[in-house]
Amino acid sequence: METVKAALIDWAVAGSVLPGQSESGDQHLVTTTRDGALVAVVDGLGHGVEAAAAARAAVRSLERHGVQTTTMISLLKGCHGALSGTRGVVMSVASFNARDETLTWLGVGNVEGLLLRAQPTVMPRRESLLLRGGVVGVHLPALSASIVPVMRGDTLIFATDGIRNDFVLAPLALGDRPQPLADYILTHWGRRTDDALVLVARWMGATA
Repeated sequence: METVKAALIDWAVAGSVLPGQSESGDQHLVTTTRDGALVAVVDGLGHGVEAAAAARAAVRSLERHGVQTTTMISLLKGCHGALSGTRGVVMSVASFNARDETLTWLGVGNVEGLLLRAQPTVMPRRESLLLRGGVVGVHLPALSASIVPVMRGDTLIFATDGIRNDFVLAPLALGDRPQPLADYILTHWGRRTDDALVLVARWMGATA
């Protein structure tokens, strides 16, 4: 996995494995692209080895095609084809565009997405990703990606269903670096009955 330049995003992940399992079905990807950065969180259906295998296959597909694929929808469709024969995954994906200062995001299933605004004058202060029902690799719904502007300091959070979704209503402290914020969400909203993963990515602005 390619390391994203610090000038683009500052990011961190916190996660836990369901007790009794050797592998987590929750996986993530953060990598540079031609236009900026690609961020994804993937949750393989169920638990254990098969869920982890499906999630890793999804990450490999995203990593392989993320640089050259022109649209988020074609990226998800390619992932859907690559997962044929697996138990499938739910996932949320976001692409930062450094030139346009935009974020394009899309979610299939129940990986929550939240964008927190750094500037107090920007409204709304937080935006939630519209999730579409389905399972990538099994049943893909009609897809529609959303594009929103981003400014320096805006923070994207993706969380699997091992994190209680009421975290999106909490007064999260944007002054924290991504790692303490990810750890805080996992500690306070993580379930003990599922794999869990939360990814925090803060937009730092385009390079000069």
